[in-house]
Amino acid sequence: MGGELIWILAAALLIGGAMRAFSAVLRRRAVGLVDATIADVIPETGGREARRESWLRRWLSLAGYRQPGAVRSFLGAQTAALLLGGLFGWALAQSGLVEWMMRSASVFPGGVGELFVAVASLAPWIVFAIIVAIPVLAVRSRRRERVVAVEEDLPLALDLFATLAEAGLGFDAALNRILESQSQERPLSQEFSTYQREMLAGVPRAQALRQLARRIDVTAVTVFVSALVQAEQIGSSLAETLRHQADDMRDRRRMRALLLAQSLPVKLVFPLIVCFLPGIFVATLGPAIHQMIKIADGILRNYR
Repeated sequence: MGGELIWILAAALLIGGAMRAFSAVLRRRAVGLVDATIADVIPETGGREARRESWLRRWLSLAGYRQPGAVRSFLGAQTAALLLGGLFGWALAQSGLVEWMMRSASVFPGGVGELFVAVASLAPWIVFAIIVAIPVLAVRSRRRERVVAVEEDLPLALDLFATLAEAGLGFDAALNRILESQSQERPLSQEFSTYQREMLAGVPRAQALRQLARRIDVTAVTVFVSALVQAEQIGSSLAETLRHQADDMRDRRRMRALLLAQSLPVKLVFPLIVCFLPGIFVATLGPAIHQMIKIADGILRNYR
C-alpha cells in the first residue's frame, strides 16, 4: 500500500507540473501573438540576434539579472544547491530520523498512517528537491516582483503620457517629464531610461520600442508598444492613441480588481474553517460537554 501511495504522489506531482507548463506555454503564445503584430510593422533584423540569445540568459534578463556573469553565477548557485541538497538528503537518511518518523506515523489509524509513512519515506528526496529548487524559485520570485512593479507603474505612466501628449508635447519630451517625476529605482523607469540611451545612440524609434517590449516581456507593455508603433507607421494621432491605451489600461485594472474581490470569499473559506470553527465549537458545545462529563462522573460515583 505504501508503494502505491508513493506512485500516486509522484503521478500527482507530474500532472501538476505538466498543467503548469501547459498554462505557461499558453501565456507565452498569447504574448507571442501580440509580439508578432509588432514584428509585422517593424522591419527589424534583431530577430536573428534574439534566436542566438541563450534562453537562460534571456530568463535571467527578464528577472533583472543582466550582469555579464549572471549565467555563470546562476549555474554556480545551482551546482552548489545540488551538492548541498544531496548532502542534506544523505544526512537525513543516515540520521535515523526517517525511520523514527515512519514508526511514529504508523500508529495513526486507518489509511492515514500509511499515507504519512509514504511521505516520511520520501523525506530525503523532498529535502533534496526543495534545496535544489531554491535558485530557480529565487529568480522566479524576482521576475514576479518586476512584473508586479511594471503593472503598478504602467497605468499612471500611460495617463501622464496621454495628458502630456494632449498638451502638445512629443513622446520623447513627455517621457523626460515622466522620468523626472518617478523614482529611478523602479523597473519601468529603468527600462525607459535604457530606451532613451538607445535613442541617443542612434537606434531607430521602432526598433528601440521593440527592444523595450522584449526586455520587459509584459503583455500590457507589449500592447502599448504595438499601438505606438502602428500609430507611428500609419501616421495617426499620438495623443489619441495614448488616451485610448490609458483608458483601456484603466478598464483592465478595474476588471482585475473586481476579479480579486470576487475571489476573496473563496480564499477565506480555509482560514475560517481552520481558525474560527474550532473556537465556535468549543464556545457552543463546551458547556454542554462539561455538563455531560459531570453527569457521567456523578453516575459512576453512585455506581461505585
